[in-house]
Amino acid sequence: MDNKIIISDNGPLEVNGDFHLYDSEGNEYTKKGKVYLCRCGLSNKKPFCDGSHKRGGFESSPRVSG
Repeated sequence: MDNKIIISDNGPLEVNGDFHLYDSEGNEYTKKGKVYLCRCGLSNKKPFCDGSHKRGGFESSPRVSG
């Protein structure tokens, strides 16, 4: 399976594929396959998204520029 990261408009990063996710001390998170990572900083489950961006009014819709 290819690794893929999708930036959701006004929402989290969707990470798919075979990957390893570590904290800054080198401890590995046990999530595999597909995860949603918080971009807004409001989640109570960081680094994972808990939907807080919806209540917090987070807005970000980056696009690739040529």
